[in-house]
Amino acid sequence: MKAAPRSVLFLAVLGLPAFALDWPQWRGPQRTGAVTDAAHALRSLGAAPKQLWEIAVGPGQASPVVSEGRVVFMDGVEGNEVVHCLEMASGKELWKVAVGPMVEFQNAYGEGPRCTPLVDAGFVFVQSCGGEFKCLSLRNGALVWGFSFGEKYGAIWFGNKSPDPGSKETAARRHGNNGSAAIDGDRILVPVGSPTKGTLIAFDKKTGKELWAAGSDNTAYSSVMVGTLAGVRQAVHLTGDALMGVEVATGKVLWREPLKTGAKRHVATPIIDGDTITVTSTSIGLIRFHVVKEAGEFQLKRDWENMEMKVVISSPTQVGKYLYSPGPGNKCDLVCVDSATGQTKWKEAGLGDYASVTAINDSLLVLDSTGELRLVRASSEKYEELGRAHFMGKTWASPAYSDGKLYLRDATKLVAVSLVP
Repeated sequence: MKAAPRSVLFLAVLGLPAFALDWPQWRGPQRTGAVTDAAHALRSLGAAPKQLWEIAVGPGQASPVVSEGRVVFMDGVEGNEVVHCLEMASGKELWKVAVGPMVEFQNAYGEGPRCTPLVDAGFVFVQSCGGEFKCLSLRNGALVWGFSFGEKYGAIWFGNKSPDPGSKETAARRHGNNGSAAIDGDRILVPVGSPTKGTLIAFDKKTGKELWAAGSDNTAYSSVMVGTLAGVRQAVHLTGDALMGVEVATGKVLWREPLKTGAKRHVATPIIDGDTITVTSTSIGLIRFHVVKEAGEFQLKRDWENMEMKVVISSPTQVGKYLYSPGPGNKCDLVCVDSATGQTKWKEAGLGDYASVTAINDSLLVLDSTGELRLVRASSEKYEELGRAHFMGKTWASPAYSDGKLYLRDATKLVAVSLVP
């Protein structure tokens, strides 16, 4: 048998996902912020990567996605949250569809969509801040099915000016339904956040038929993850009040761990690694749990916690045995943490109040909220910078990576750049 190339063996040791050309959802093919690209090794970053095209966009923080030769993104246009579909090669617009009315915000992040689209099996799934959820045709934007969080499930939109006491119990319905739905087989799992009709609700992704509803928590901003833990396929959801595991096949809540924040502000996406789950927020720090099944019952046991790593809005990215995360606080460092022990290995100052960390093979693309992009080696030994560029304005959106190219947006433009010669 012919031996595998050294590069393939190295990537297997890192534990990164298999190569995928598409970046079809929040945080990429596996929702982990990491991808293996066997065709490209990023070793340097010029001050001005080659720009392929640029288009003007409206306000919003939703990240772009790339799938089937198309780029899909959301922005605000004339009072509406709008989803656009572009030709990936040229940036030419193919279609656009209004998703829901743009709601008013009073914060530093401005108005416009927050939730990243999801592309799967020829469908585009989109969600507005106010809780309008739609399944559209990727080909032409035609509506396949949809519903309103408020009208169907009583998860009404409060807005951040609301005097209603109920608005204090939810972050998502006060500041924007940001948590991204997840696909598992024929199901789509949507973080609706209704205390009376279901925190997490599963639908048939093709028809919109409700399959089950689970939980009675309000949602926060965290996106849903799916994995097999202790032998059972589960949806893992960090709500406004707890971390919970739901059996994907039935909707049964298998376990629930209360995790409180004063403002219901759980933002980061959980990391699933084997039977472990790592979560972080501005109040709880960075915590790793593992799921066990004893005497027929599921339990969540705490492995470690790093209380210094109180991350406000960023999600860590795991490469091999190590986590790379902005944190802590609003003026954050880039930090490397050992996932087995929670020990901080190194930290490097200089990020803004947010940064996304995207792992491409053994390198990290770190985009901070000022629009500066860094290329950093994914090493537990020390911070090693391979280059930086600054060609974007202020942004809280994450980029999409595909085949050596990066698609990213700020408050006024969406650009496609090539990172390789």
